Amino acid sequence: MSEPPFQQALQRYNDSTADRADLKLLTKELLKLLVAKAPGHAVEVRVPPYGAVQCIEGPRHTRGTPGAVIELPPELWIDVALGRTTWADARLTGRLRASGERTDLSSLLPLVRT
Repeated sequence: MSEPPFQQALQRYNDSTADRADLKLLTKELLKLLVAKAPGHAVEVRVPPYGAVQCIEGPRHTRGTPGAVIELPPELWIDVALGRTTWADARLTGRLRASGERTDLSSLLPLVRT
């Protein structure tokens, strides 16, 4: 039996041969895991250009810019979601932008250990 698409994409990511389709698949699947672990609508997590989700309990966002936003590139999202980079280290890179309350996801990470 062949490996599931997530595992195949993860293997290519580990081998530094991942393409855009792999990054998209990994990003979206890891965002789904975040929402499953912390459902809600208080914080918007954006991983352009592949996905954005709302998570964490709290006030629901309905229009305009959310009060709490996290934005980071796909590779950094994948690394923090897999526990390869800590949330604190990701913040230090300057590539992770977070504004508003409840934008520290460290207690929710990693989502998957590899």
